[in-house]
Amino acid sequence: MTEIYLIRHAQAEGNRYHMMQGHWDGGVTALGRRQIEALAQRFRAIPVDAVYASDLYRALVTAEAVACRGGLPVRPVKALREINVGPWEGKFFGDLKHSSPEAIESFLHDPDHWSLEGAETYAQVTARAMSALKEIARANEGRRVAVVSHGITIRCLLSQILGITLQQTRQLPIAGNTAVSLLRWEDGRFLAEYISDDSHLDESCRVDWRRAGDLRAEPLDTKCGRGYYERCYADAWVFAHGDLSGFAPEPYFDAARGHQRALPGSVLRFYDEDRSAGLLDLDPLRGSHAGYGWISFLYLEPEYRGRGCGVQLLARAYSLFRSQGRRSVRLHVAQDNRTARAFYQREGFRQIGRETGGGARLLLMEKRLGVRDDA
Repeated sequence: MTEIYLIRHAQAEGNRYHMMQGHWDGGVTALGRRQIEALAQRFRAIPVDAVYASDLYRALVTAEAVACRGGLPVRPVKALREINVGPWEGKFFGDLKHSSPEAIESFLHDPDHWSLEGAETYAQVTARAMSALKEIARANEGRRVAVVSHGITIRCLLSQILGITLQQTRQLPIAGNTAVSLLRWEDGRFLAEYISDDSHLDESCRVDWRRAGDLRAEPLDTKCGRGYYERCYADAWVFAHGDLSGFAPEPYFDAARGHQRALPGSVLRFYDEDRSAGLLDLDPLRGSHAGYGWISFLYLEPEYRGRGCGVQLLARAYSLFRSQGRRSVRLHVAQDNRTARAFYQREGFRQIGRETGGGARLLLMEKRLGVRDDA
């Protein structure tokens, strides 16, 4: 008999940013690191003989939490990867729900019939992952093994093992990050002792990703969107400074129009379905000589604050500037705006300077891109 602990990876950037990850190989978040620590604590009482993982970073780094106790190597297995979603790789859920609502509905609730040119089907994922899992089981007869994989891949495996169709999402939801399922391999078949257990996590390590919703973005129409831009800027000014003293909207909107002309899509308006949710203004030229990108303005409507939505706006900035080869992202935040300072600090920004502008003391903050250990 072989025991296999089947584990989903810790929270990764794509999970937090509400992106289609698939084979997109982003980093692990700060919350993900805490989840990994909790998983390592759980496996201190469960010695394992071998550790396998998908060859994507988020799975490999999670597997190290289990492997390090016994000084074991993590054996990468490409067949344990997440589903490849082809042209949807790295796309944002909110955008896809708006542009391809029927396809997204099928992807989530009718997986047996979902298909997309250039992407894998659920059946193909099941076939490759099950073949790999059986090979691991046969190679480790009488041993205890840990296998780290991905949400949809694990769901496909459990569907086969439990005899539950993928349409039965209530009976077989996607496992949470670092959730553990225990399987036994006997007489050429798998049996499940338990599935998707995350009892090693406390409430601070769990997150309800549905609370933030999936925001979509559209380039701001600078002919029709002036009123909205200036209203957002005025509200942000009052929030940061207490009143509108010294506020003159024209220079800010003129700069935004310049950004949009320099790179269409650098000024984005966000929506929750058809309701305005926020605004993001990126300067595509500033910092290009030094390898950093510049966030000129980030704004959330009041009802979307404190719900985890702001990171979806930041993710758009990261995506654009990464595509331009920038190494970091910078911005100003008013020194007295404690709420904004705390938000950016939580998202990995650090203070690198102090400046004065708009009659206020400003902090210059920066977040490095492509650095996985502090993602």
